[in-house]
Amino acid sequence: MSSLYEHRVRSLTGEDTTLAPYQGKVLLIVNTASQCIFTRQYEGLERLWLRYRERGFYVLGFPCNQFGDQEPGSTEEIAKFCAMRFGVTFPMFDKVDVKGDDAHPLFRELTERAPGLFGTKTIKWNFTKFLISRRGKAVMRFAPITTPAELRDELEVLL
Repeated sequence: MSSLYEHRVRSLTGEDTTLAPYQGKVLLIVNTASQCIFTRQYEGLERLWLRYRERGFYVLGFPCNQFGDQEPGSTEEIAKFCAMRFGVTFPMFDKVDVKGDDAHPLFRELTERAPGLFGTKTIKWNFTKFLISRRGKAVMRFAPITTPAELRDELEVLL
């Protein structure tokens, strides 16, 4: 893959696309789940998106059901849950695997570029976050316990 932006993705509304529309933007790519202890982070992610979107920042949510079956819903159920429960307006994509043999190529690339603690490449839980600079470089990886509000300083530097 020559560019992060060439990865094929499908929106929650069923549109096949790539990440090309987000080229030149600061991105926070997050694997999400609706029934996780960290699900309330949707609120913080939405606040970040609303606060910084005018400056070229996007949160991109990718639901994943690989951790404790905490995202069992259909695409429609996920979209409804995110909108009604947390007022999510940032772009959300179809459910993907983020680890293992069937991991989406986007997450394979992200874990290669931004390994976790002690160089581990495997994503360990929902709401792992990858902060991407405007030039498409995976700048930092954040653990699920890192709240969206804790990312403000890093965002300010990149924006």
